[in-house]
Amino acid sequence: MSNSSIVMAVFSMIVLWGGFGVCLSIAVKND
Repeated sequence: MSNSSIVMAVFSMIVLWGGFGVCLSIAVKND
């Protein structure tokens, strides 16, 4: 496994969880 694919996998996970957290906080705020 090359170094760049590891970085891309970690980056996409951070983006995925970041977006999930933002959606969750917006949903809680609107409630």
